[in-house]
Amino acid sequence: MAFIRAAYVYAPYLPKVTEEDLRILTHINIAFGLVKDGRITVDHNKQYFVELDRIRKIKPKIKIVLSVGGWGAGGFSEAASTDEGCRLFAQSAAEIQREFCLDGIDIDWEYPAIDEAGITAIPEDRENFTRMLAYLREELDNCKAFDGGRCILTIAAGAGKYFPDQSCHLPVINEILDFVSLMTYDLAKFDGYTGHHTNVYDPDSDDPRFAWGGASTVEYFHEKGLPYDKMVYGAAFYSRRFNGVENKNNGLHQPAEVLNLYGPGFTDLHDNYIDKNGWTRYWDDTAKSPWLFNGTDFITYEDEQSIAEKCEYIKKKGILGIMYWEHSCDETRKLLATIGKGLAD
Repeated sequence: MAFIRAAYVYAPYLPKVTEEDLRILTHINIAFGLVKDGRITVDHNKQYFVELDRIRKIKPKIKIVLSVGGWGAGGFSEAASTDEGCRLFAQSAAEIQREFCLDGIDIDWEYPAIDEAGITAIPEDRENFTRMLAYLREELDNCKAFDGGRCILTIAAGAGKYFPDQSCHLPVINEILDFVSLMTYDLAKFDGYTGHHTNVYDPDSDDPRFAWGGASTVEYFHEKGLPYDKMVYGAAFYSRRFNGVENKNNGLHQPAEVLNLYGPGFTDLHDNYIDKNGWTRYWDDTAKSPWLFNGTDFITYEDEQSIAEKCEYIKKKGILGIMYWEHSCDETRKLLATIGKGLAD
């Protein structure tokens, strides 16, 4: 099986994508296009698109996709609220597709009908999202990808019950999309306790607050109408940190005073944290996830062992592949190398 191995890459980091990276990667999702006045724009990042020629000279078959949105990026609800808005949005996507000869568009609306990120959200977003994707599919079908083939259309989906229940109709959009990238990270809750943020399986705990992992996401999305072979599983190259943690159970599932801060990226973790400077690495063999604890602070993160476990799970379930957020977080390239080994063609 030819697995998808996709990197979300901040546009300013495109010059640092190496030949070694490209030997492993099959897809690059450029982060991000934004929605302004109902249209997609890349004006804020346009200067970095000159890197696409260099990347394609190294690997002509790489799929380069523009990801639109991201956490806190609005404009989607307003654009999707009318047929004319959907048409304008889709036409702007096609214009960018043609201008840069991309391979498609990825929509990272966080989230339709849910205002958690502080953007406009209305209950009608769920229906409007489907309509917007249908317009996008039609417009992109009138374009050509870099290799002359069909442009791909994907979305990034929040890894909880809320997304299929409130944000979209999975059986319908499954017919429109090439695949769905599951953001199987940020799973730790903001409920006063530490927890894994990108674990493969549910932890061994009777407390329902901790009973959710990436595998639970996969099964719920499948139950709601998304085939396994239309899923791409998410990995995190960044960490989450909790401070003021009670010194019990090595910090896992303990009360914390400061919750769910963004923690170091893997480069910094590798250089300064993992079994260094007072931090000790622990492993949850049920959840297949590591964590760090120094007696007062807790970091939940991803490493080579957890990535390898994700690759095994992907192969076992017949999932299409893996994606990760975000490429610049690991300059050691150890995590990407693990993906390359675990999901080799």
